[in-house]
Amino acid sequence: MIKHNPDNERIKHKYFTYMKNVKRMSEPTIDGIAKALARFEAYTKYKDFKTFKREQAVGFKKYLIEQKSQRKETKLSKSTIHSTFAHLKRFFQWLAREQGYKSRIEFSDAEYFNTSNKDIQVATARRVQKVPTLEQIKYVIAKMPNKTDIEQRNRALIAFTILTGARDSAIASAKLSHINLQENSFFQDAREVNTKFSKTFTTFFFHVGDDIKQIVVDWIEYLKTQKLYGNHAPLFPMSEIGLNAKQQFSTIGLKPEHWSGASPIREIFKQAFKQAGVEYFNPHSFRNTLVQLGQTRCKTPEAFKAWSQNLGHESVLTTLYSYGEVGRQRQAEIINTLSTTIDNAKDSESELSKILAKALAEHGVKA
Repeated sequence: MIKHNPDNERIKHKYFTYMKNVKRMSEPTIDGIAKALARFEAYTKYKDFKTFKREQAVGFKKYLIEQKSQRKETKLSKSTIHSTFAHLKRFFQWLAREQGYKSRIEFSDAEYFNTSNKDIQVATARRVQKVPTLEQIKYVIAKMPNKTDIEQRNRALIAFTILTGARDSAIASAKLSHINLQENSFFQDAREVNTKFSKTFTTFFFHVGDDIKQIVVDWIEYLKTQKLYGNHAPLFPMSEIGLNAKQQFSTIGLKPEHWSGASPIREIFKQAFKQAGVEYFNPHSFRNTLVQLGQTRCKTPEAFKAWSQNLGHESVLTTLYSYGEVGRQRQAEIINTLSTTIDNAKDSESELSKILAKALAEHGVKA
């Protein structure tokens, strides 16, 4: 049974390259596109994309709605279906302009991947995200062993994530030279650090506890003084696999090389939370923790702007829209403490209005 089409594979590779280098899409987004195309090809039994017609789109929509998730015995979620159709629509619209395809594919046929407005609202509705508290994170770190090289690295890794709010891909590629302990900063140099959209910026350590910072400081000192690592060595080196005393392959220590990706970091997080008996939270969720912490600590718009920049956001709107949902408990606290009079808040309100107006203008939105 045919499970791939050579012509399709070639044009998909071209599209992935285009989305990565021109549209600046991240690897997870590219993976999502690849998964959507794989589902469509399986449905059409790997027919050449040149044969695409609206009937295929209509048939695939009916087919996908009835499919079940691989992990659960339930139908695919509205969000999964919506994102799959959106990926396919963009792909065939792009394909309809490509040499060798534009004479065979009608640009308008891709519109048949559209979903109903009702399904779009359900799929894109913002839902309450589970966010770890700072206390939970500290508890997990406190429960982690720290006797061996590997154990010390793992504990420092989680401490560093909450100390900086850095993305796991940036952490995996960070070098010792990027850390300035005198300045308490992490220089995310896009020439060497795998940052989102290849953005270069400096993150100053968030004040999440001297104990958390000390774990990171001790780790760096250990690498430099005990392991004799130079400035260009990885901040979190990968594990080295070799023969142990029983002549069996196992983890025998650290290897001064970078991880090839962030998967090992996520696995370390899973193990740490499991061993501590705490519900698992992925590395990215720590950024939400820091945003919620900023909402309680930042007393002025300028302070929150600085907090936002420290997370690598050029605009406070990014922080507010993508991460800035106020937790339910904090929401109740704010509402219950608000006065019916606003006279004393006029100055602060005016300052906040200016900040938001400027941010909106930067995004081409008229206030």
